[in-house]
Amino acid sequence: MLEATVNTLTWLAAAGSALLAGTFFAFSSFVMKGLSRLPPERGIEAMQAINVAALERGLMSVFFGTTGVCLLLAMATPWTWSTTRAGPRLAGALLLLVGGFVVTAAFNVPRNELLAALSPTSPEAASQWRSYVATWTAWNHVRTAACLAAALLLARATR
Repeated sequence: MLEATVNTLTWLAAAGSALLAGTFFAFSSFVMKGLSRLPPERGIEAMQAINVAALERGLMSVFFGTTGVCLLLAMATPWTWSTTRAGPRLAGALLLLVGGFVVTAAFNVPRNELLAALSPTSPEAASQWRSYVATWTAWNHVRTAACLAAALLLARATR
């Protein structure tokens, strides 16, 4: 019973990690590049609108749901350590928790909050926008790689 439950949760975590990796990849590969090509005022306004929309149910359900499932999988490790799949499952869960959740909370969200408070027409907006795009995107690359690696490890840990 425990093995079947853990296997189902592992599949859910793998799928959620893959969805997050794809979402983050889109931002790293073309969304931020496109926004940075706009005049700063328009880029800021667009990203502010994207950040508000990102907080709606769809992305947040996948983000927090996958984080919760990975936390459960990590906590279940002592009871499943004897299986050959425990190592990749734990590694994948930890990658998602640290590289997906912690990086988002510690680096991307604070930058989003600063951007939300920025007036797109303020004198410092253009320089702050350039800094935001560079640092936010760099940390987004980390999230992308971590979530993709987590998805692969979690998929490997399923039967």
